Formats: sequence, C-alpha cells, structure tokens
Amino acid sequence: MSAIAAPQHRSSKTESYVDNKRKEDIRHANIVAARSVANAVRTSLGPKGMDKMISTSSDEVIITNDGATILNKMQVLQPAAKMLVELSKSQDSAAGDGSTTVVVIAGALHEQCLLLLSHGIHPTVVSEPLHKAAVKAVDVLTAMAVPVELSDRDSLVKSASTSLNSKVVSQYSTLLAPLAVDAVLSVVDAPKPDMVDLRDVKIVKKLGGTVDDTELVKGLVFDKKVSHAAGGPTRMENAKIAVIQFQISPPKTDIEQSIVVSDYSQMDRILKEERSYILSMIKKIKATGCNVLLIQKSILRDAVTDLSLHYLAKAKILVIKDVERDEIEFITKTLNCLPIANIEHFRTEKLGYADLVEEFSLGDGKIVKITGIKEMGKTTTVLVRGSNQLVLDEAERSLHDALCVVRCLVAKRFLIAGGGAPEIELSRQLGAWAKVLHGMEGYCVRAFAEALEVIPYTLAENAGLNPIAIVTELRNRHAQGEINAGINVRKGQITNILEENVVQPLLVSTSAITLATECVRMILKIDDIVTVR
Repeated sequence: MSAIAAPQHRSSKTESYVDNKRKEDIRHANIVAARSVANAVRTSLGPKGMDKMISTSSDEVIITNDGATILNKMQVLQPAAKMLVELSKSQDSAAGDGSTTVVVIAGALHEQCLLLLSHGIHPTVVSEPLHKAAVKAVDVLTAMAVPVELSDRDSLVKSASTSLNSKVVSQYSTLLAPLAVDAVLSVVDAPKPDMVDLRDVKIVKKLGGTVDDTELVKGLVFDKKVSHAAGGPTRMENAKIAVIQFQISPPKTDIEQSIVVSDYSQMDRILKEERSYILSMIKKIKATGCNVLLIQKSILRDAVTDLSLHYLAKAKILVIKDVERDEIEFITKTLNCLPIANIEHFRTEKLGYADLVEEFSLGDGKIVKITGIKEMGKTTTVLVRGSNQLVLDEAERSLHDALCVVRCLVAKRFLIAGGGAPEIELSRQLGAWAKVLHGMEGYCVRAFAEALEVIPYTLAENAGLNPIAIVTELRNRHAQGEINAGINVRKGQITNILEENVVQPLLVSTSAITLATECVRMILKIDDIVTVR
C-alpha cells in the first residue's frame, strides 16, 4: 500500500506540464498577418513606388499609392492585421504623411520579433527594450534635425515637394507644393502660432482641365450655379451677403395632415396669403440692403419656391441655394458674418461684405466665386482641377498630405533629411548602443536597429537598384560621418540628400517610429484571441 502511495506523493511536488503551444501559435499567426499587410503596401513606398488599383464592392475604382488610403479600402478580417490599418490611420492624423513608412517599419519589427521569439526569448523581455530603443531613436533624430523658420518659404516648399514626389501627381509638385505652403501660412493664427486647423482650408474639386489649372482662391468657391429662375442676377458688385437657415416658402403644418379646399374663392385666398407672406419676407431682406442670399439646404420643405425666386429676382437679389449644413461654419467664418435662423433676426450687422460675387463656367458645369471679402476670416479655398475623377481624387489626397506636412512644420519647426538617411543613421547608432547594453536588452535593441534598414532597402528595391549594394554603401558613408547621405533614386546613387532638397518634417519620422513600436509591443503581448458571438 505504501509502495503505491509513494509515487503519488512525489508527483505532487513536481511541476505540472503547461501547454504553451496555443499561445505561440496565436502570436505567430498575429505576426504573420501583420507582416503580410506590411508587404502589401511595401512596394508603394518612395518616389519610384508602384501604384495600387483598388476596385471596391460598389464598382468604384481608385488608383493611389497613399498607404492610408490603400489600407483603409482593404477588407482586413484578422484582428492583428486590423491594428496595422488603425496604425496607418493614426500616422495619417498625427503627421499626415509617412502612412506607408509606419506600416513597413512595423512589418520589419514584427519579422525581427519573430526571430527573437523563435530563440526562446519571452515576449515581455522583447517588449521592454523596444520601447527604450524607440525613445533613444527619437533623441537621435532630434539631434540630426535642422531648425526651420516659417519665414523660410523655400524650405517649406522643399518639404512639401518631397511629400508630393512619391504621389501619382508628382509631375505637378512644382505647382502644388507652393500652393500648399501658401494655403497653410494664410490660415496660421497669430495668437496660436503652433496650431493649424486644416478645416480652415477648403478643397473644392471640379472636373475638367488638368491639375495645372488648380488655383488658390482668397475667398469662397461654391461648386454650384446661381439660381437662374425668373432671370435673377448672376453677378453682383459691392455684395452684402446673408447666410440664412430659414425657408422662403409657404409654411407647412407641423403634423402630417391634408387641407381640403371646397371652392375657388378659398383657393384664391390661400394663394394670395402665400404671395403676401413671401413678399413680406423679401421686403424685410431688401430693407437691410442685402443683395446676395446663401440659403441652407432644407430637409422638411423646399428652402425656396419658384414664386419666391421670382420675387427675389425682381428685388435684384442673387441667390445661391442648397448650401450644405456642414459648410455653414466655414462660410460664416470666411465672410465674418452670422448665420440667420429666423426672418425676425434679419439685421444689417449680421451681413458679410465682399467686392464681387460672380458665376463662372468651368468644364461641364458652373461655379460661383466670392472675392474681395471685407475683414475676411483666417480661411482659404483651393480649387482642384483634373481631367478625370481618378486624377481629381488622387490630387486631393496628395494635396492633403502636402498640407499636413506643412502643418507638421508649423507645429514642430525642424526638418530632417529623407531618402533613407535618418533610418540608416538610427540603425548605426542603435547598433553601437546595443553593444554597450548587457544581456537580452542588447540583442533586442540590435534587432530593432536591423529592422530600420528596411526603409532604405525598400527604397532601393522599388527604384530598381541593387538593394544589398546600396544599403552596404550607405552604411559605409554613415560610418565615415556623412549623416545626411541618402539614396537618390533619380540618379540611382548615394548623395548628400539635404543638398538634393529631399527633406521631411521631424514629426513625420519620430511619429512613425513611436507609433510602429507601440503597435508591435501591443501585438507581441497578445497570447490569445477570444471571439464573443
């Protein structure tokens, strides 16, 4: 009896077996999914990157090489891969540019982490040094950066050009880059010089012409025509403009009901009442000296009827109807006027003043321009032209990225070299730092340093160069102290990239490394996926 009990007593002292296979499998699946997302956009990195044609379920076709747009349109199902899509969105909102770079760096870090995990290193042990390496990387980048002043327009234009050079519309960068710089600088508010709200720059797209016809308009542009009913004016000098949110049409009952008219005299009375009601409204409007009406789109009933348009035309008032509700704030800020919600509140002090309101024929449609606005708010409008819808949409996306780059420089006034120079310098300095560190930390930091080489490698690969030869040469040049040596994809060789005017804001690089590291650390620590139905 005692002989049988003895083994039981001994086995309780020994360690029980724990199955870690599932945890490893899930971690491996997450990393592989994230890497495949990164590989999907990797070919579109840099000025020689390829474009993607995306066909959506609604038969919409998009041609772009903007990382955020590509990932946004991809239907990703794996939860860890979705995190990379969110990562790209975060970079897009934080810096505006570098949405492809951040995903490619995250993919390379995942690859290095997989290698470390396969050697039996615990995920937590890998995670902590990655954070330290990211903090050190930001310090190294800040030390490399060159300060820039907002008065130095050339530097801002160079930075915006670098962003545009990797886009489909890169051949128009000489036009769009200065335009983006002027647009952002015109909305910088003196009391808050570090803050730029890009909602103050309105982009209006109009089909027809080429991207060369894109222009910056100091004023307002409406992608709609003036109401021509009853022969109203289409041009107005010394305009007094009112933005109204009420309807110039007969009132309706609040509840759904029908009114039965039994004879002609009652019908005449109704029509007469309607006419006098509309006429009294228009008289009140005319009494203030208003000669241009911007009417907000109405959901409940017609904002204007044919009858009211007829009376407005008689009163020589120019009418632009169906103004979208979300445009009202921008319009009132630009015109420096107040929206009027009720006819009883229609007063002269609520009007905006401009030198000219005019309708123009453009392409296959018409637009309305308001120029020479008195005491104009800190806003501006960009009228983007394009020969087809695909070019138009891509021009808008590219211009948005260029605007974001200039916004980054307003927020953090430092420039850094492009062309893979900062990444290879980081790789070199972090590699040297890894030798000083002890134990696992050194291994993990070295892996982080190696992962950063993916950017120059990919730039060379996409430009049709020999990536191994280029990256080796780049390492040598940086080891000799040429910290601004980078890949010149146009010449197919390594040059001082600052002298070639390939520059980008410091915020784009620091944000990409910080966000990519955060994302990788989060995915590393996931050891199970629980599905709740």
